[in-house]
Amino acid sequence: MEAASLSGVLSHTNLSGSNLRNSDYRFSRSIRRGRCVASVSRHSSEGSNDVDKPSSKALVISSSDSNTKNYSALKGSNLSGGSNQKRNLNLQTNCAVGFCTFGENVVESHAHAAEEKLGVLLLNLGGPETLNDVQPFLYNLFADPDIIRLPRLFKFLQRPLAKLISVLRAPKSKEGYAAIGGGSPLRKITDEQADALRMALEAKNVCANIYVGMRYWYPFTEEAIEQIKRDRITKLVVLPLYPQFSISTTGSSIRVLQSIFREDAYLSRLPVSVILSWYQRQGYIRSMADLIEKELGRFPKPEEVMIFFSAHGVPVSYVEDAGDPYKDQMEECICLIMQELKARGIGNDHKLAYQSRVGPVQWLKPYTDEVLVELGQKGVKSLLAVPISFVSEHIETLEEIDMEYKDLALESGIKNWGRVPALGCTSSFITDLADAVVEALPSAKAMSTSRDTAEESEYDPLNYLVKLFRGSILAFILLLTPKVLLAFRNHLF
Repeated sequence: MEAASLSGVLSHTNLSGSNLRNSDYRFSRSIRRGRCVASVSRHSSEGSNDVDKPSSKALVISSSDSNTKNYSALKGSNLSGGSNQKRNLNLQTNCAVGFCTFGENVVESHAHAAEEKLGVLLLNLGGPETLNDVQPFLYNLFADPDIIRLPRLFKFLQRPLAKLISVLRAPKSKEGYAAIGGGSPLRKITDEQADALRMALEAKNVCANIYVGMRYWYPFTEEAIEQIKRDRITKLVVLPLYPQFSISTTGSSIRVLQSIFREDAYLSRLPVSVILSWYQRQGYIRSMADLIEKELGRFPKPEEVMIFFSAHGVPVSYVEDAGDPYKDQMEECICLIMQELKARGIGNDHKLAYQSRVGPVQWLKPYTDEVLVELGQKGVKSLLAVPISFVSEHIETLEEIDMEYKDLALESGIKNWGRVPALGCTSSFITDLADAVVEALPSAKAMSTSRDTAEESEYDPLNYLVKLFRGSILAFILLLTPKVLLAFRNHLF
């Protein structure tokens, strides 16, 4: 499975999802279904990626002219009002639009627009490109403190545990990647999206360098940031390639950015605007509706087809304990797409379910595999699967949906199966991303290097004792289990 499918795998140990309530992520949920004003921040030290593979350069798509033109003519950000909370790096966002800016220390604008040099950083999870990459990729995933959260006393176990889990999971994960050609196509597709975005921006008279930063594989976010520094970018827009925000995807990448920017004098003064979510944008909604309408036309009786949205799941604890807005945003996203289809005269029934759950912990329901069986039992004969949380083809679409879920659906009585492709480089989608970048530019502000009391909460004695107790139990179970001892002996030493 790709990285996102493994997020929260250990949350049943109270070291991930259930302890997110004690992290620095907080979301205001005064308005339901994603229309909230959210404030997000995270502080944590980040170790280097311990992978025995030569470093690769971050992708850089450079425009022929590095000068960004017509800044005064750029469209405004259309931010609606809302309360803001100061947090670790004062990361502020309005969920209704998806922008966030790092402020307070605003860098003075250059005297002339020609001195501006715009950069756009695309963020994604990354994926192993060969079968040999699978185990170190999984190691990077589980070495993320947002995935396995250990008390300070047991921080020394972070990497050994990541090594152990990656070794144990690698064989099964390799089977999945082997089934789709031996590796993830995510980097290739993201590179193509970066190039397409550069050209779409140039068509709007905005010249920019486009960078790709992956969270768990090459080119890493850290590599992209180093290239941004070398290029002396003067204004940066950060665009995660996740339509909906989750602390396990966008949130984790933002934490890395905060950590890097905090420690660097140049970066801490760089005006930055982050587009935290963009599922409500009309261009995205219409692009999804276009794909669905096209695929419906391939069925003998399009009006009888059930539109089946399959979204990537997250542990329930992320939503209930940490206030992750992912579920609300996903439900609103589906509502907006169906409204667009209804306006086109398409009134098919639809269903939302969540895929890619891992481990015994509770994940968002209903589960995709269970719903497919239920639909077959209820007599649904035609079904169109829509991978709603993915904008690129990868293992969750190519193997999990196209192979596992398709077979399950056909076995359950569904006769006609179809699947909407991921957006990829669809022109209307890329054009809308370019619009989002242009709209975000005026709100770019410099990061603040201030720290707040959230970091100090890690030193709360009661919280520390609870974490210590839980960590002790986990360490005892893991280190004394015969299977674990055998794995350590065979693979770690």
